[in-house]
Amino acid sequence: MTALRLPDRHSLLWKLIAAMALLCLLAVSLHVDLSRRVNDASARLKKPARQTLLNYASAAEERLRDQGPTGLDAYLADLRARENVWAVAVDSHNTSLSSTPMTESDRGKLGFIRKLDGSVGRPGGSPTYYIPFADGNGRLVIELPRRLHPRQHERLWEVLLQKVLPASLAILLGILLYHVFIAPIVKLRKQAHALGAGDLSARVDASVCARRDELGDLGRTLNHMAQRLENTVVFQRQLLRALSHELRTPLSRLKVSAERELDLEGMRDRQIREVHVMERLIDDTLELVWLDTEQPRLPVETVNIDELWEMLRDDACFETGWDTERLPCDAPPGCQVRGNLNGLAQVFENILRNAIRHSPPSGIVRLGAGQEEDFWHLWVTDQGPGVADEKLESIFQPFTRLSADRPGGEGFGLGLSIARSVVNLQGGQIWAENAAPGLCVHLRLPSV
Repeated sequence: MTALRLPDRHSLLWKLIAAMALLCLLAVSLHVDLSRRVNDASARLKKPARQTLLNYASAAEERLRDQGPTGLDAYLADLRARENVWAVAVDSHNTSLSSTPMTESDRGKLGFIRKLDGSVGRPGGSPTYYIPFADGNGRLVIELPRRLHPRQHERLWEVLLQKVLPASLAILLGILLYHVFIAPIVKLRKQAHALGAGDLSARVDASVCARRDELGDLGRTLNHMAQRLENTVVFQRQLLRALSHELRTPLSRLKVSAERELDLEGMRDRQIREVHVMERLIDDTLELVWLDTEQPRLPVETVNIDELWEMLRDDACFETGWDTERLPCDAPPGCQVRGNLNGLAQVFENILRNAIRHSPPSGIVRLGAGQEEDFWHLWVTDQGPGVADEKLESIFQPFTRLSADRPGGEGFGLGLSIARSVVNLQGGQIWAENAAPGLCVHLRLPSV
C-alpha cells in the first residue's frame, strides 16, 4: 500500500488551512471579546438613566408631601402608564405609601430589587431598582423602563456579532484569498491565452514565479514551456532558411549539368553525387530537429572511452589513410562514463572528423581525460588554425562553417550542433577553446 505523502511546507494546502484556521480563530476570539466588552459596558445604568430615575423618585416624594397618598397614587398611575412599567412607593417596612395596598405579587417583586448603581443582571431581564427619598422615610421601587435599559440594543449587537462579524471576516478572507490565489491564476490564464494566440514571447509575471508553492511551480513551468516553444520555433525557422539555402547549391549544380552537353555517364555520376549530398543534408537536419524538439530519453550504459576511441580511430585511419600514432589516446585507465554508446560514438566521430579535416598534413589529434568529482573531463585537440575567440560558441550553431578561419573539407556545419544536442541529453556539457596551436573541444560527462 502506498504511503500518503503530504505536500511540502510551501504548498497552497497549508496556506489555505492557515487562512481558514485564522478566520475561525478571529471569528471566535472577536465574538467572545466583543461580547464580553458589550456586556460589561451595558451591565450598569448610564448616568442619564440614573438621573431620570432620581427625578421620578423626587417627583413621587414631592407629590406625597404635597397631596398625600391619593396624590401619590395618581402620580404612580401616570408613571406606570407613561413608561409601561411596574412602580410602587414603600416605606422601610415595605408598606405602601400610597392609598393602594400592596398585593402578594407586589411583595414578591420587592424581593428582587437592587440599588441604583447595581448591575442590571442577566441579559434579557427587566431589573427593578429602588431609589430612596430625600427624607429617608420611603423609597420609589420601579421596574426599569425599556428606553432606559442599557441593553435595549442587545438584539442589534447579537446580529452584529453573530452574523455581520462572521460575514465581514468571510469577505476579508475572500479578498485575501483572491490576492493570494485568484490573482496569480488570472495572470497564468492571461499568459496561456497569449500563448494560444501565438504570442510566444509572453511570460508569467516574476512575482508569480517567485512563489514557492504550486502556483509558482506552474508559473515557472509555463515560462519554461513558452521559452522552449519560442526557441523551437526560432530554431526551426532558422533551419528552414538554412536548409533552403543549402539545397539550392546542389540543385543549381544539377541544373547547370543538365543545361550542359555532358556525356550520359558524367551526367549520371553528377546526379548520384548531388543526390547523396542532399540526402546527407536532409538526414542530418532531421536528426538535429528530432534531438531538439523531441529530446528523447536515450538509454545509458557504461562506455569505456579507450575502447570507443580505438574503434573510431581505426575507422578514421581507414578512411583518411592516417597512421594510428597520429590519433593517440591519453585517457587514464578506467576512464568510463555513463551515456548512450551510439550517441557518444556519433559525438566523438563528428569531433574527430572535424579535427582531421582541419589538421595540417602531419598534424596530430589527441584525446585527453581527467576526473572531476562525479564527471570525466574529456578533450580532443588538433593542430589546425583554431577559431577566432568571438566565434567559439557559434561553431555549435547549425550550418555554421568558418571556412575563412578553418579552411578545407566539406560539410554542412551540423556535426557539432548534433554533438551538443546529444551531450546535453545525456547530462553533459560540450564547449570549445583555442589551444596552442589548434582547437580543443571539451566534454564533461557523468562518470560511472
